[in-house]
Formats: sequence, C-alpha cells, structure tokens
Amino acid sequence: PPELRAQLQQQVIDAGGSERARLDRLADFLFRKPGLGMEYSVDATLTVEQAYRTRKANCLTFTLLTVALARESGLQAYGQELDGIVAWRVDDNMIYRSNHVNAGISIGRSRLTVDVARDLVIARDPPKSISDQHLLALYYNNRAAELLAAASPAAAAPYMAMALQLAPRYAGAWGNAGVLRLRQGDPAAAERDYLRALALDPTNASALVNLVTLYRNNGDETRRAIYARRLEKIQEKDPYFQFLQAEDNEMQGDYASAVQHYRRAIRLYDGDSRFYLGLAHAY
Repeated sequence: PPELRAQLQQQVIDAGGSERARLDRLADFLFRKPGLGMEYSVDATLTVEQAYRTRKANCLTFTLLTVALARESGLQAYGQELDGIVAWRVDDNMIYRSNHVNAGISIGRSRLTVDVARDLVIARDPPKSISDQHLLALYYNNRAAELLAAASPAAAAPYMAMALQLAPRYAGAWGNAGVLRLRQGDPAAAERDYLRALALDPTNASALVNLVTLYRNNGDETRRAIYARRLEKIQEKDPYFQFLQAEDNEMQGDYASAVQHYRRAIRLYDGDSRFYLGLAHAY
C-alpha cells in the first residue's frame, strides 16, 4: 500500500547508512511502534496489505511482509523453510502439522534471519532458502487449508489449485489436496493425491495417516496394513510423534507409557525443552 511504502521510506530508508544499519531499522520497524508493531497469530495467513491493516501475521505472512519490505529497502531478502521443526495442533477435529518459514537476509558473507516466532520455535537444522514461487505456493496452500476448515471445499479449491500450479512437486500440497478431495466426496481422487504426495516424499506422515484412514474406512484391509506398517516405521523415528503419544498417555492417566514415549522423543532429539518438561511432569 502507498502509505506503507511512505512509512517505510521515512523510518527505514531515508536515514541511509550501511545495509546492516538498514536491517536493524527494518527490524525495529516490523516489531516496534511507531513502526508496525506486528503481532504473531497462528491462523493469520494474510496478504502483505492485510497484514499492514491488521498488524497481525503468522510466520508465513510475516515472511512475505519482511521480504517485500527488505527488498524495497535495497536488501537481498528471500524466504527460508525449516524442515526440522514440526508443530502440531488440533482444531475442530482437524489435526494440523506445520513446518516453519522465516526471512533470510544476505549482507556480504553474513546470512541473517528475521523471525516473528523466534521465541516459539526450536529448530534442529538451519533454515534453507526457498524460491519466491515456493513461498507463494505455501501461502495458497495455507489459505486452502484455512478455508477448508472455516468455509467450504468450494472456497478452498481455487487456492489449492494455485498451490499445486506453483509447486507441483510439493508433497505437502498434494496431501492437503487429498483432504480437500475427500471433503468434496471423491475418495478415489483423494487416494490419487495421497499417493502422489508419497511418490514425491515417501516419508510424508500426513499423507500416510490420511491414506491409512481412507483404506480403513473403505474396507481395504490389505492396503491399509501395507501403509500402516510404513507409517509406524516413520513414527518410530519422529520425536514429535512420540511427544504427542506421551501427551495422549498423560491425558489417559497412563504415566508409565508417557515416560517411555518422552524418553524415546529425547533419544531421537534432545534439543526441545518441552520433551524434558513433559517427562518431569509424567514422573
């Protein structure tokens, strides 16, 4: 929006100086007032203009906003994806498994990161840069998932189609397309989309979970058993799945099993403090 461009010019660009000084001012502009004072909101998948109007953004929208403003300020900026961090949440009988994105800035030989959820995310691996096209595909994929939950399959379908057009080799989008197809009453198409996701990423747990459920519901026990075994092997190596199992055990009052799952999660990855906190609570 013109008013955002004017505000950026006044508070970030006009003072000049080094690229690092501009980046420092940009960070202040994003996080503090009299700048934008952006607030993190997990379900705020918005456009740059919408984020400016509401001052809310999830990690994806915040990344889009940061990359746009950084480039306007003459900085080399790009989206980054973190595959090693996986966040789960349950909302209205839907389970969401989310990766994380943030903005990367290159200044000389330095690679810096701007992240709205920096205090909420513990990453196992450094972020990887992604193309603008893939970043936009994530936006359309997110909007499709939100509209599927909040509105209808018909509202979500155009966004899902755009995500697949932008990133035809993104397994996560094909898995979500399968969920959409199932909600549209087409289980055969849903199966094809789940299998396409697995062809691109054989370890995609979300596609496997949905495929196993599909075969269980249609009575195909042979295929259900095949993919259930594949899923079990992946889950055995997934610390966050073990963490979820432990939390479920706690809710059921089975603390001995919770301890086993927390300890297994820690053996797989000891860098997330929530695993230790959960284990202490179970003890």
